[in-house]
Amino acid sequence: MSQLDNRQAPILIWGAGAIGGTVGAYLVRAGESVIFVDRDADHVAAINGAGLKINGPIEEFTIKAPAFLPNQVKGKFNTACLCVKALHTAAAIEALAPFVADDGCVISLQNGLNEKVIAAKIGEKRTIGAFVNFGADYLSPGLVNYAGRGAFVIGELDGKITPRIEELHRLFSQFDPKAVVTPNIWGYLWGKLVYGAILFGTALTNDSIADCLAAPKYRSLFIALAREVETVAMAAGVKMESFDGFDPAAFMPGGSTDAAHKSLDDQVTHNRKSAKTHTGIWRDLAVRKRKTEVDAQIGPIVETGAAKGIPTPLTKKLITLIHDIEDGRRPLDWSTLDALAEAMPKAGAPAQ
Repeated sequence: MSQLDNRQAPILIWGAGAIGGTVGAYLVRAGESVIFVDRDADHVAAINGAGLKINGPIEEFTIKAPAFLPNQVKGKFNTACLCVKALHTAAAIEALAPFVADDGCVISLQNGLNEKVIAAKIGEKRTIGAFVNFGADYLSPGLVNYAGRGAFVIGELDGKITPRIEELHRLFSQFDPKAVVTPNIWGYLWGKLVYGAILFGTALTNDSIADCLAAPKYRSLFIALAREVETVAMAAGVKMESFDGFDPAAFMPGGSTDAAHKSLDDQVTHNRKSAKTHTGIWRDLAVRKRKTEVDAQIGPIVETGAAKGIPTPLTKKLITLIHDIEDGRRPLDWSTLDALAEAMPKAGAPAQ
């Protein structure tokens, strides 16, 4: 069955947590055939038992669909959604690759630049880029909280608007009617890296995203961090895209400080509307007590900066501080955000 004739073919959701569970549940409810795969045996058992429940302020419903552990999967699939944490991408695409049809594709419903890792394994022609910014959390086996709507964008890696991407747009519009196709998926992904770096900064504290971004003391820090990432993106030749009130253009190096403050104000407003008050990063640190995606998500900023001769002192320090929290050397506290501020280049001094 071809990629364009897949309405009755099963869609493989590899990773049935916050993103995969939410999107997959909506597709099932819309009448699509979906198979979930997850490495959490309890989660798989719960889905196969009582079903997968979506709760939260947007909607509450339960769907029934088959779920499997990775070693139980059989067959070939035309459409596979990779929905694991960025740090697990390499291992997950290695496990997933044998089940992707020769003319099929893998859509990266993740945060970061994971499309590069996926394409290195299965080829660019079988890799679809995606940008997701809705709020969701895995709560317990069989239960995912869908807390807030956000942008959903897909695109071919080469920017072409193909019949395949149009069919995938139809598919995902059943989850989000406002989903869009873009000829510049890399612009969205790098734009999310700018915002993602800011979110990692908020995760250094126990306070909400909105409260951190609203705090006057740290406005210059968040602006400097965003500008650092944007400088790297510009050096890499990326034209970034705006989303959900976040405008990367507001953080252009040497740009208007008023515009940067306005963008942060817009993000405070956006996040105050969401029932998801904290990031998934914070949840990994404070609740699940596990490693975050910091190396896989914002590590590429440092790597790209080094390749382009762009210093990234704030991003480097941010990665170090997240590791310090992971390893119990620092608390989730405003003092840790203060430690990040210490890495801000001093006026007139060369960046390190």
